Amino acid sequence: MERCRLVFSGSGGQGVITAAIILAESAVIHEGLNATQAQAYGPEARGGATRSDIIIADSEIHYPKVTQPNVLVCLTQEAYTKFYPIIRPGGILLTDSRFVKMYTKVDARQVQIPMFKTIMEEIGKPIVFNICMLGTVIGLTGLVKPESIMKTLETRIPAGFLDLNKRALDLGIRLGKEYKK
Repeated sequence: MERCRLVFSGSGGQGVITAAIILAESAVIHEGLNATQAQAYGPEARGGATRSDIIIADSEIHYPKVTQPNVLVCLTQEAYTKFYPIIRPGGILLTDSRFVKMYTKVDARQVQIPMFKTIMEEIGKPIVFNICMLGTVIGLTGLVKPESIMKTLETRIPAGFLDLNKRALDLGIRLGKEYKK
């Protein structure tokens, strides 16, 4: 596998860091890969800027910080404005059409998907927006198997919310695959 560097960004309360942890854990525990996950967030508990760096590889990882991600997810306009310049040429820049207006040309594939709108229409609960986003990343990249994500969710999510999260993951994977074409 080629080393994949990802940055998930948004605002506190969107579950960006949780999604990054789930992805890294899935890669290590269920796929036998190496992964690192580091995070940074503003001083506010909710609403402040949030960033999480994830590196997944089948070889040793020497430095956990991502400088040029292959995949950059921006869930707020502030995150997009701040981070779009760091995308690796030829990478994927994923945004949500409700929260981000793409206004600049970058040397990457910009993918804007109505994840939040679709979650609200099909599931009706915004709390699983981050899992839908994670599913979308998986659908676009095939980085880890959906079953690996589900196994990790089973250890992190209360049993009563597993079905809701599975639906959000499946929805995101479907969106990612649709937009991959």
